[in-house]
Amino acid sequence: MEAVMQEAPRKKKSEFAKQPTEDKIILIIAFVILGLFLLAIVVPVIYIILASFVDPITLQNKGLTFDFSKWTLTAYERVMTNSQIWIGFRNALFYSIVSTALSVVITLLAAYPMSRADFKGKGFFNLIYMITMFFGGGLIPTYLLISDLHMLDTIWALIVPGAFSVWNMIVARTYYQGIPRDLEEAAAIDGATEMVYFFRILIPVCTPIIATIAMWCFVGMWNSYFDAMIYLRDSNKFPLQLVLRSILIQNQPEPGMVSDMQSTAQRAQLAELLKYATIIISSLPLLIMYPFFQRYFDSGIMAGAVKG
Repeated sequence: MEAVMQEAPRKKKSEFAKQPTEDKIILIIAFVILGLFLLAIVVPVIYIILASFVDPITLQNKGLTFDFSKWTLTAYERVMTNSQIWIGFRNALFYSIVSTALSVVITLLAAYPMSRADFKGKGFFNLIYMITMFFGGGLIPTYLLISDLHMLDTIWALIVPGAFSVWNMIVARTYYQGIPRDLEEAAAIDGATEMVYFFRILIPVCTPIIATIAMWCFVGMWNSYFDAMIYLRDSNKFPLQLVLRSILIQNQPEPGMVSDMQSTAQRAQLAELLKYATIIISSLPLLIMYPFFQRYFDSGIMAGAVKG
């Protein structure tokens, strides 16, 4: 009986195994550092999520617990039934959407001429833009300007001043420059005007960078509270982050949230629990939005960083 001996197939070496020893050491150090950064981000998030469900007395005396009998939805019930939270949530959503739409439109329109080699005065405008990135008028002159424009205590005080970002314009300009000139030449041969080329041909090609800029603008406006604190007086116009600030920093939750608590200690315990619940609720829109923009974000930011 003849036996056919076959050599067992060799296992393919991983990319890491193919690296020289020095590179392996560098990669291991890099992975350890990235792992520590990941833990520094993930651990507080997990703690906040779990702490928002734990009974305030248990949380204060024993800390986190996985005894579900000690868990409660009290914080979420009080937050969800508070009118000021919903007003702030609605305002923040409105400000973020309007500001993002306005900023994207202005940025795309400003970046297009700056990407053209035949644009006269390009160097001058580049210089003006760069100056604004390093020097600002300061808080008091800006406040006086907003006041003279009669925008105090209006939504436009939050939307208009930040509608244009030089950094976003530079990223969009770089993305435009990476699009082949053949596309424009083909459109010109077909009789397309500059406006037709920009709106019907160029903009659809720029979906990744548009999504990237939109995400930056939305997140920036959603997390902003300082401008609202300076320019707004009417509490019905406050964004969610300003309401959240009063709970987190000033430790002053809305009166309706703790009005039924008899003792000061109980109010303090519940206020601590409300902090975690409001953080989770205020972060939900960003957590929901990011997966939809992620596929555009990587390609958009990398394509916008190829050229200087």
